[in-house]
Amino acid sequence: MRYSRTLIPTVKEVPADATMASHQLLLRGGFIRRVAAGIYEYLPLGWRVLRRVTEVVREEMDRAGALEILMPAVLPAELWKETGRWDAFGPQLLRLKDRKGADYCVGPTHEEVVTDIARREIRSYRDLPRNLYQIQTKFRDEPRPRAGLIRCREFVMKDAYSFDADAEKAGVSYRTMVQTYARILSRLGFDYRAVEADTGAMGGSSSHEFQILCDAGEDAIVACSACHYAANVEAAAGQRVDEHPPIPRSSVPPPVVVDTPGRHTIEEVSTFLQVRPADLIKTLIYVWEDRSVAVLVRGDDDVNEVKLAKAVGAREVFLANDAEVRRVTGAPVGFAGPVGLSCRILADRHVGDVRDGVTGANEADRHLLHVLPGRDFQAEYLDLRQVRAGDACPRCGKPLRRFFGIEAGHTFVLGTHYSDKMKATYLGEDGQSRPLVMGCYGIGISRLVAAAVEQHHDDKGILWPVPIAPYQVTLLALGNDPAVGVRADEVYRGLEAGGIEVLYDDREERPGVKFMDADLLGIPLRVVVGKKGNAEGWAEVRRRGEATDEKVPFDRLEAHLRRQIAAAQAVCTAAADEAERTIVRQLGL
Repeated sequence: MRYSRTLIPTVKEVPADATMASHQLLLRGGFIRRVAAGIYEYLPLGWRVLRRVTEVVREEMDRAGALEILMPAVLPAELWKETGRWDAFGPQLLRLKDRKGADYCVGPTHEEVVTDIARREIRSYRDLPRNLYQIQTKFRDEPRPRAGLIRCREFVMKDAYSFDADAEKAGVSYRTMVQTYARILSRLGFDYRAVEADTGAMGGSSSHEFQILCDAGEDAIVACSACHYAANVEAAAGQRVDEHPPIPRSSVPPPVVVDTPGRHTIEEVSTFLQVRPADLIKTLIYVWEDRSVAVLVRGDDDVNEVKLAKAVGAREVFLANDAEVRRVTGAPVGFAGPVGLSCRILADRHVGDVRDGVTGANEADRHLLHVLPGRDFQAEYLDLRQVRAGDACPRCGKPLRRFFGIEAGHTFVLGTHYSDKMKATYLGEDGQSRPLVMGCYGIGISRLVAAAVEQHHDDKGILWPVPIAPYQVTLLALGNDPAVGVRADEVYRGLEAGGIEVLYDDREERPGVKFMDADLLGIPLRVVVGKKGNAEGWAEVRRRGEATDEKVPFDRLEAHLRRQIAAAQAVCTAAADEAERTIVRQLGL
């Protein structure tokens, strides 16, 4: 493609509302443009990258035996009401009415629709297993869309749904999809981790996220420094590593009330009383619907609100406001404690290890010393804390490390969560009717475009991996020498005829502008035809991100570029093969 005949509206200034590198560079490079909050249009270069990602995803899904379909984007409310998600999904669901007043929504996900297909079309065990997938635009009304394509309201997604006869066979389908996801992300050139995750609003028994590792990621994950354990912090397990062994329970004296005027934070109280934050028991009041609960964690820990919500059977929990805290505890915020509370008390299991603890006294400006769990208060003990770096791995005991990532894909074991509710059954070999056992597998295709930029960029612009680059080669003709233009035209036609995808910068621009735009756009290989090289019979070739050029004779240029492209593709293919072999073992599936 000639630069002069396409649409690449690059800009020099960083947009004021763009904070992440991918958002800035995709806008500056003319890949995307904002239409509304969380809604973007793809210009020619952005569309080419999106198509590249889609092609790899489709190839690997087809390779795994999945069948591509296309479901409607606008969905009738009746299907969602069958599963209870019409009300439970919340404000992210964009609801609308047709001219007859019937309720619909714009599909954020398609479990109900695909389950409806399955209950109509799958009759017998002979029809199983089946895996149906689609690639489609979806919509979720995010309250704070940000970061460009990382968190949109409208986005392109691949979602797949497997149907099996029983849990064992569903496990085989699930492992196949996990292997397929590992192949996809490896082929696309990503550094990623597959981690244990929370099932969230999707339901089901277990799930894994595929996280693209990068400093700007919005998801916190922990991973073991020794084994392959990794998990989103929302689902992670870990054992506290305490430096001081607990004292005997029998040596703890009775509680004593002490004045702590104006000290209500963990830091203020621990400093004032000269105790470790780990010896404090933090009491927090959480609410959901019309209910409340007191939640206890150690002073240097934080509550994992996802784990808490699952423990109480709520979709989401919130910290109580000041008035509710005073109603439940009789004290202002910062002075609550479990001793004497009449409400339900949930405690993280590590709270039970505290000896000679400090809690709020449920009175303003006062705390209790020498508190002993089990003697001075009773609680239900669960895993409620947020796992931290340095905790012991739940599998091997070695220290956990903390990373940040962008969720690129998510796999769920749904079981019969949807098929039971929608009566999606099949006849087994014995003639008995049984519910279909399901799995669900999503990849954010448009998010992968942004994630690639987050992981592959420098201070000059994007560094696209070869498999998803909009073009494989960018060709620059420098100067006003007509002979250079003639030679560059010949090179362009030859490479195009040879099947190499070329963006030919034939603009009448200064060399500096062309070099800057080439770096910004991030095409993997740059070929420069200049006056001196043309006279001597060679072009300059440079890989994006490297600092040196290579002089390549014109008659060897196509072969040289082919080798470079093939070598880059081979690295990703080899990584995909290795990931397929190892991912199931790494996840313990």
